[in-house]
Amino acid sequence: MLRLEFTPADKEALNHERYYAPHPYVRRKMEALWLKSEGLPHTEICRLASISEPTLSQYLKEYQQGGIEQLKQLHFYQPESELVAHTDLLKSYFEQPPPATIKEAQAKIEALTGLKRSQTQIRAYLKAIGMKCRKVGMLPAKADPDEQTRFKQEKLDPALQQAQSGQRKLFFVDAAHFVLAPFLGFVWCFTRLFIPAPADRQRFNVLGALDALSHDLVMITNDTYINAESFGQLLWKLRDLYPDMPITLVLDNVKYQKCRFVWNLAALLEIELLYLPPYSPNLNLIERLWKFVKKKCLYSKYYAKFAPFKQAITECLAHTHDLYQAELDTLLTLNFQTFDNLEKVKFVTV
Repeated sequence: MLRLEFTPADKEALNHERYYAPHPYVRRKMEALWLKSEGLPHTEICRLASISEPTLSQYLKEYQQGGIEQLKQLHFYQPESELVAHTDLLKSYFEQPPPATIKEAQAKIEALTGLKRSQTQIRAYLKAIGMKCRKVGMLPAKADPDEQTRFKQEKLDPALQQAQSGQRKLFFVDAAHFVLAPFLGFVWCFTRLFIPAPADRQRFNVLGALDALSHDLVMITNDTYINAESFGQLLWKLRDLYPDMPITLVLDNVKYQKCRFVWNLAALLEIELLYLPPYSPNLNLIERLWKFVKKKCLYSKYYAKFAPFKQAITECLAHTHDLYQAELDTLLTLNFQTFDNLEKVKFVTV
C-alpha cells in the first residue's frame, strides 16, 4: 500500500479543488485524495467516490509522482479517424463545390477515399475540419466592392463619427412595401403546415428613417404608393423633430429620392442626402429592420384581411424601443458586410 503524507496546505488545496476544479473527472480525483488525507480506508473511499480500487491506486500513484498538479492532468483515449489522412484532399475537393447535405458529403467521401462512414460520423468529421452548415449569402452581381469600400471610408464612417460625438443626426432611409400575401417560413411541427393565400393583394407601404445610434424610427405610411411627395413629408418630419441639429440621410438611388423636388427641399431644410453606391443594400442599416419585422409578425402567419395585417406590422414597429429593444440592439450594430477582398468570397458556380 502506498504511504502518503499530507501537509495542512495539501489538505486545504484538495478540499478546494474537489469543489472548484474545472473538469468533473479532476474533481473526483481530488475527492478521493481528500478522503485519503482524512484517513479513511480504501474500501470506504471507493464507496464514497464511486470508483474501483485499481482506479484509486492509479490516483494515488499520480499524486505521489507529481502532487495536485499531476492530478489535474487529463489523459483520455482519443482514437483518430482514418479520414484524417485524407483531410487535405477532402478540404480541397469541398471548397468547390461544397456539399448541400450530409448524405451528399457521405457519398463523395466514400467515392474519394473508399471509406464508408455513417452520416453521424460524417457530420462530426466535417465539423472537426472546420466546415459548418451556413446559409449562402447574396452578392449583387452589379455591386462594385471597391466603390462600396470608398463610400464607407470617405463618407459613411466620417458621418458616423460625427453622430457618435453628438454633432449630427444620422439616419438610414428606405421604403418597405408589405404585400398581403403568404410569407413562408420554417417552423417545428408534426406535419407540414399550409397557409391560405388571401385573394386580396393590398400593400402597406412604410417609408422609414432609422437613427443610426438610438434606433429611433421616423415613418411615413400609406396604402397606395411612395413617391417624392411622401419623401418630402419625411424630410419635414425629421426637421421638425430636430430643428437645430445637422441631419444626414443615407439612402439608395430610387428615382423618387433623386429628383429636383427632393433636392430643393433638402437644401431648404439643410438636410444632407448621402446616396449609397448602386446595389449596396448591405450598407443600409434599415434593411435589417425590415427583415426583422417580416420574421416577427409575417413569416408563417395568416392574415385573412388587410386591417389585421397592417396592424401587426404597425404594432411591431411601435415596439422597437421596448419589447424588441434587446434583439434590435444586437441586430442593428454598425458592422457592415463589405466585399472589398474578393479572394475571401466563395462563388458556387454550376
